[in-house]
Amino acid sequence: MTWYLPFTSIEFFFFLLFGVLYGGYLFRIKRLAQQFSQRANAIWIKAIVRSTYMGLLVVALLGPSFGAMTKEIRTNGKDVYVAVDLSQSMKAQDVPPSRLEKVKLELQEFIRNSNADRVGLIGFSSEAFVVSPLTYDQSALELFVQSLKTTLAPPEAAQLGPVLELAQQKFKETETSRELERSKILVIFSDGETFGENVQGAVNALLNQGVRVYSVGIGTYTGGRIPEGRSYKKDSKGEVVVTKLEADALKEIAQRTKGNYFEINQQISETPRLLSAVNSVKSELRQTKVVEVAANKYLYPLLAALLLIALDVLWTIQVLKI
Repeated sequence: MTWYLPFTSIEFFFFLLFGVLYGGYLFRIKRLAQQFSQRANAIWIKAIVRSTYMGLLVVALLGPSFGAMTKEIRTNGKDVYVAVDLSQSMKAQDVPPSRLEKVKLELQEFIRNSNADRVGLIGFSSEAFVVSPLTYDQSALELFVQSLKTTLAPPEAAQLGPVLELAQQKFKETETSRELERSKILVIFSDGETFGENVQGAVNALLNQGVRVYSVGIGTYTGGRIPEGRSYKKDSKGEVVVTKLEADALKEIAQRTKGNYFEINQQISETPRLLSAVNSVKSELRQTKVVEVAANKYLYPLLAALLLIALDVLWTIQVLKI
């Protein structure tokens, strides 16, 4: 048998106090009985009952543990990678002050209110790269968010295949026996204009790995021009380029990975809904462990003590005849 709490001087003090006080009570009753030429032997029955339930209360307090029991332990860790489109179209100002600047503002709110254990940051255009690995340091992550610029990425149009593959690779690198029990989430901020190749295979890999993707479309369906120097970007024909939000592929990727799609434009921001969806993933985690633990049997001595206390209260014994 083991004990949940050790026997300390506090328990010894209460035993000693009970013994002194109750011993004094018994001594007075015996002297009173002698004055009336009586024995008062019945008092020892009460003494045995009271000493017993006093001892049982202390035993229950110490927590006797014997035998073994199984216990289910749930693990609710959560890792989130946030991928931000850094292609030239993110400079469009149809969402003021610009698509990218708006994303950076929304990301500050997301990071501060997310219940994720670790958050990482990925930038992408035609290629994807890690801006910040998974970290517990919220302040450092916010500094990385503020540093995001379109000049950090190649000037070519965005492709989602590389960022999906990179996220899948980074999540796989963290998969130790302990990390397997963590929820894995990828949040993508993009205007969705182009996605390139290898998207389907990357989505399937994330799905098999248990990664849920939430996509956020940034921009408007009427579109906006892309600033370039003192003018706006033009195509090969000399016409001003108008970039529009293309949400279909973003919606499909989120749906296939059991995530959801949200939008940010000049009128609405669904970041609060995104935050609520990501935070709710914790309650949906179903991976558990069953371990053997020592069984604390404090309830048995406690119930026995309560029964003896009730018996002591209800059962009266005549000690002296006067």
